[in-house]
Amino acid sequence: MYEELLLTILLTSVPLILAATGELVAERSGVLNLGVEGMMLMGAVAAFGAASLSGNVYLGILGGGLSGMLVAGIFGFFVLGLATNQVATGLALTIFGTGLSGLIGAPLVGKAIDGLPALVIPGLSELPLVGVLFQLDLLAYLSVLIVVLTSWFLMRTRGGLILRSVGINHDSAHALGYPVLWVRLGAVLFGGFMAGLAGAYLPLVLTPHWAEQMTAGRGWIALALVVFASWRPWRVVIGAVLFGGVTIMQLAGQAKGWTIPSQFLSMMPYIATIIVLVAISSRGRIQFGAPAHLGKSFHATR
Repeated sequence: MYEELLLTILLTSVPLILAATGELVAERSGVLNLGVEGMMLMGAVAAFGAASLSGNVYLGILGGGLSGMLVAGIFGFFVLGLATNQVATGLALTIFGTGLSGLIGAPLVGKAIDGLPALVIPGLSELPLVGVLFQLDLLAYLSVLIVVLTSWFLMRTRGGLILRSVGINHDSAHALGYPVLWVRLGAVLFGGFMAGLAGAYLPLVLTPHWAEQMTAGRGWIALALVVFASWRPWRVVIGAVLFGGVTIMQLAGQAKGWTIPSQFLSMMPYIATIIVLVAISSRGRIQFGAPAHLGKSFHATR
């Protein structure tokens, strides 16, 4: 029973890990993209559509990631090419993604597909407690690998140093000859691809069908996770498992017939998000690791 509960928590945390890791890289470059929810929805509908039409779930994964990247490219065009306000553009992107995904997904309602199969590792999967870590699917394993590679790239490579310097002070980075806008565009596209994968995980693994607004606010939780993690990739995993556990707890409570109103149980993941953000802010940690030029538009000067 406990192993099944732990497995459910781990699976629920995967889309949060993917989306938050992508947003973390974008924010490290100085771009605040509040359109994660919209990109996840576009990734979800594209993944389900591609998988149902082709019969290949792996094409669905690719379609979801590319769809999120395409929407992120639109965001990048406005905030980097036209220097629009990042907060307003990100909110508009969420509204755009919510509406367009509902329109595209209308013919897909009621359809079902075979989800992404689990890759069970013989021997290791039979270990007590930790055996569930080896009963996951391809995207779940890939999410952990991406976190490791992202941490290595940001902290151990010259490219990561350039990306971080652009987020800390884009004027100084530009003076040193670094292509600020191109670096930020690459980070934004990566964030979009990751958000698309996170969205694809919902209809391909968690619930093998399409439903309008099926992300249910996970994009906003992913944004909060970046702050919770203090812009450190490996902390994203801890936060995602924590919030995944809260989500499963409210579902388990409803199934067990707790006397607490179901509306309050549904609020629990978001209440936890607010509490964590307030706790971090009150201790002065919210600035720890935050890029100094996060959310600021770059205007090249000669």
